[in-house]
Amino acid sequence: MIGFGPVAIGFCAMLLMMLAGVPVAVALFVTAALGSLVYLGLPTLLIFGNSTWSVLNDFILTAIPLFILLGELLVRSGVADGMYRSLSDWLRRLPGGLLHTNIASSGLFAAVSGSSVATAATIGTVSIPVMERQRYDEQLTLGSIAAGSTLGILIPPSINMIIYGSMSNTSIGQLFAAGIVPGIVLALIFMVYILVMCLLRPERAGIMPDEVPMRQKLRNLVDILPPLAIFALVMGSIYAGWATPSESAAIGVVGALVVTIAKRRFSISMLHEALLSTVRITAMILLIVVAAQFLNFVIGILGIPQTLTRFVGSIASGPLEVIVLLMVFYLLLGCFLETLSMMIATIPIVMPIVFEFGIDPVWFGIFLVIMMEVALITPPLGMNLFIVQGVRGHGSIQEVMRGTLPFAGLMLLMVALLVALPGLALWLPQRMFP
Repeated sequence: MIGFGPVAIGFCAMLLMMLAGVPVAVALFVTAALGSLVYLGLPTLLIFGNSTWSVLNDFILTAIPLFILLGELLVRSGVADGMYRSLSDWLRRLPGGLLHTNIASSGLFAAVSGSSVATAATIGTVSIPVMERQRYDEQLTLGSIAAGSTLGILIPPSINMIIYGSMSNTSIGQLFAAGIVPGIVLALIFMVYILVMCLLRPERAGIMPDEVPMRQKLRNLVDILPPLAIFALVMGSIYAGWATPSESAAIGVVGALVVTIAKRRFSISMLHEALLSTVRITAMILLIVVAAQFLNFVIGILGIPQTLTRFVGSIASGPLEVIVLLMVFYLLLGCFLETLSMMIATIPIVMPIVFEFGIDPVWFGIFLVIMMEVALITPPLGMNLFIVQGVRGHGSIQEVMRGTLPFAGLMLLMVALLVALPGLALWLPQRMFP
């Protein structure tokens, strides 16, 4: 067992490598390899081959490329355009109009794509030109898109939840169930904030559009059916006990293919692009997972979890203090690191602390995902900030940052609600998985 000093030096060195642009998987592996060579010797390093095989030979991880492919197909199918138009028919007369549509469509698209980045790019492409023509407040528009799209990793299915569940031995089905209520509550918090802002300053809500006839509203509801049907297929098959998360992802891919064909967007070139993008993203994610699991193996042998648990125990007397410390920890890291990499790199370090202080791992998974959401819109390196600015194509990214800051505060409010009312995350999985 080594002391806290070498642990802190190793962790800081790993973060510095990431900040310097070293690929995350390389930074994780170098940290693990140096720790292995310095403290354990060459034989431990040679275990890396077996470690890689044991990690990748995990059926749960099959869900990752399948959910990525599901999102890729939906992005290319044109589902978002009709879905956005249909939701705007029902929400446009509220104070804030299309701003509410941004949140609702992001939540619905997130429920089937599982990706915040894909949601930001898709909803931003559909909504920004329309909202600019109707003279909505620019910062509120950009903030609603960037923040609403973060729901992609909270509302199931979520790739981040799959990785967390795999690395922490937590039920994927319970994590998916735990994300539903907080995801809906967070979307409603966003919409209430928009409503209040637009009531206080009506000029931020743009030009009030004409009312859509009820017959047209009802006719356009058909455009919401594809994402709802795929969500029902994926989540329903899991909760009914008919399929594992990996098998349900395959069912979702089949559903997405049917939708793409029905919308006449299917072609061999489109499928090739979707598969190629899936392979690239999956390879990146799994390489990081492999390196992180080897780091987890090394720090376990070195007794680092026990060292960190003693250190945290010396400055925190209970679970609440631990959560506050972890919140500050992730807020700081989120300013400088990409979210998925940050999550994978820190899970081996924080999970022993979580278990030691009796924090429910399902609840903590939702807490961790929300902190990842905050990091997605936290300056200076929040991924969604750059996605939304790229779709926008003009102005400065500082305007996007200013627009997202109030929403980041609302996410922290959601964390406070989770701490005060843990049943928000735990009630549904406890009913579905008694």
